[in-house]
Amino acid sequence: MHTLNIGILAHVDAGKTSLTERLLFDHGAIDRLGSVDAGDTRTDDGAIERQRGITVRSAVAAFTAHGTQINLIDTPGHSDFIAEVERALEVLDGAVLLLSAVEGVQAQTRVLMRTLRRLALPTLVFVNKVDRPGARADDLLADIRRRLTPHLAPLTGVTGIGTPEARVHRRPLDAAAAEALAEVDPGILAALVDGPPPDRATLEAALAARTADGSFHPVYFGSALGGQGVAELVEGIVRTVPAGIVRNVPVPEPSGRRHRGPRGTVFAVRPGPGGQRTAYLRLYDGEVTGRQRLTFLRREADGRTTEVTGRMGRLEVIGRPGPLTGGNIAALSGVPGLRVGDRLGELPDRAPQFAPPTLQTVVRARRPEQAAPLRSALLALADQDPLMHARPAAAGATSLLLYGEVQMEVLAATLAQDFGIDAEFEPGRVRLLERPAGTGEAGEEMPWLDRTRYWATVGLRVEPGPVGSGGVFAYETELGALPRAFHQAIEETVHATMLSGPHGWEVTDYRVTLTRSGFSSPVSTAADFRGLTPVVLRRALQRAGTRVYEPYHSFEAEVPPDALAPVTSLLASLGAEIKETTGGTASWVIAGELPARQVQRAGLRLPGLTRGEGVWWSRPSGDRPAR
Repeated sequence: MHTLNIGILAHVDAGKTSLTERLLFDHGAIDRLGSVDAGDTRTDDGAIERQRGITVRSAVAAFTAHGTQINLIDTPGHSDFIAEVERALEVLDGAVLLLSAVEGVQAQTRVLMRTLRRLALPTLVFVNKVDRPGARADDLLADIRRRLTPHLAPLTGVTGIGTPEARVHRRPLDAAAAEALAEVDPGILAALVDGPPPDRATLEAALAARTADGSFHPVYFGSALGGQGVAELVEGIVRTVPAGIVRNVPVPEPSGRRHRGPRGTVFAVRPGPGGQRTAYLRLYDGEVTGRQRLTFLRREADGRTTEVTGRMGRLEVIGRPGPLTGGNIAALSGVPGLRVGDRLGELPDRAPQFAPPTLQTVVRARRPEQAAPLRSALLALADQDPLMHARPAAAGATSLLLYGEVQMEVLAATLAQDFGIDAEFEPGRVRLLERPAGTGEAGEEMPWLDRTRYWATVGLRVEPGPVGSGGVFAYETELGALPRAFHQAIEETVHATMLSGPHGWEVTDYRVTLTRSGFSSPVSTAADFRGLTPVVLRRALQRAGTRVYEPYHSFEAEVPPDALAPVTSLLASLGAEIKETTGGTASWVIAGELPARQVQRAGLRLPGLTRGEGVWWSRPSGDRPAR
């Protein structure tokens, strides 16, 4: 029996968790349907998820249908957790993109479809809530073609839509479906132009092939709560999604130069009782057994590769007993320090890039005696999620980088419920960065010339590094010229000093090189090097100079035609660079880039300028020099 790993993605409140419950219940994996309102669903098993009614972390559950095991990965729907979604996508064979038949295509739906199409991930569209008042079918299909993708075909239809009597029926692959397939399949195009017309078997083969390569999208109607159309969706998954898709994973070479052991990716880490953590591992090939000793590889921000080694204490293969084999997912524990993105086997030549968070906040414990436990808890949570940077701040506080206010609220609830800590968050502000503008050098000798009180010699050169490289420390001196503790003191102090540059912001994308060094035994200590290094580094950085950069967001605003001028004027006043404006009689779409500090203001002003009809979405898209 082969396995398919399927992600369910949707805008928040489209019914994603309800669909997961329905799939598990209909195929005997659970004995009763859970309810989001009641807080007893299978995948949203965290207390915070149940209380808020949203998915915060990716979860995995399995069922069997048509001789295939289907692992469902239920992903967050809120835009603050888009990084969690994108990391889960890396290990999927296919996806179901969920829409509400009432609300239709929403901002986050478009963001998700863009990501799915960029990854060429096989994607089926499920239109949920067809039994709700206000549900639409034909109009919604037109919206999907216009706002998501023109390359689709409805494989089911619905009668009595918008009423409790809504019923789903199968639709054959007709002439309209053939014409849609012809836009992405040369064979169907040739058959339509030159004849004879393609038969049903040919159309079904083309549908499966084009769905598999991510260029075409079957559409199914149904209701997760009522169960209508769910069987047809499952049949479509099994027929059109190929198993064993591998992305960003090195392929073994016949010569044997590459790793031949098991290969896999850690795509989620969830906390457990007593501080124990559970990591979810997708295995691509090979085999992993219980109690096995494993070595995972991690690429650090500065490009270095580090190893995380340990012996598993528990291995629970999702949906089946026995060892973990290629194509399957397992929950494992016992390997300390595992993070999302760690690889079993080999690291890919190019790791997936996730937009970094742009909201900076400072967290403090309301009770002074909880200051140390708060810092430990935040560092533990940040260790699970490497995109949530945490570092010490003044007066016992901790500085955090997040994606949005909802993520901040969830984090506050997590600290209260899981750690018993009452934390206070400062209002978030957009995080700026500094980068070296040029090259600068400085040095300081030992104190026999009375120029410094430190018994150490340190010379440093600062220069720009490639964008995205973080901080890199290198040597021009002989590595054995200093004791190892002194080398470590210099390197650690360099990175700590770069947390605050000449303009007060963190310095990134730098290369610092130790150009000369010296010590006097037995007088010199590591403290001498920790004290002298910041003095020399700040002098070198001042000579190099830094530029301040601010984060930007890509945005799209869909507005009525009569609101085009005022919305465009608003965006221009906020510093937006408008790259494209398209539309017609129904609506116009304005696309471009905007400083992240203006995104909230733009989103708040849009409803008033569009009578509530405007749709806004944005996501981080790098940075630019600050104005």
